[in-house]
Amino acid sequence: MAFNGAWKIDRNENYEKFMEAMGVNMMKRKLGAHDNLKITIQQDGNKFTVKEASNFRAIEVVFTLGDNFEYSLADGTELVGCWNLEGNKLVGTFTRKDNGKVLKAYREVVGDELVQTYIYEGVESKRIFKRG
Repeated sequence: MAFNGAWKIDRNENYEKFMEAMGVNMMKRKLGAHDNLKITIQQDGNKFTVKEASNFRAIEVVFTLGDNFEYSLADGTELVGCWNLEGNKLVGTFTRKDNGKVLKAYREVVGDELVQTYIYEGVESKRIFKRG
């Protein structure tokens, strides 16, 4: 599957503005913009195992397409939602537990890059990863 493999953060677009919209304080935004994130994705049919390792934490998330699950962001924000596959793009819809607002997330492989797009309260951000 196209998502399978190890991915290392290469660059961010509008990520600090996105974190600000999410309510992340300035210190965590500065650190988050340089978190050295590495993601390993393993797909087995509709089941995904995603390992995230950064300067701040290492977690493993296992989910099945279409099934809701709980997830905490690095800043502690708790979400509930699910991922679906639309064409060759993973589309996530997550609702914040604290305020009920929706975070949309997209993952797609474009060329040799994994592009993650986040949209929250009208603010769009991208994190672009290279294989490695």
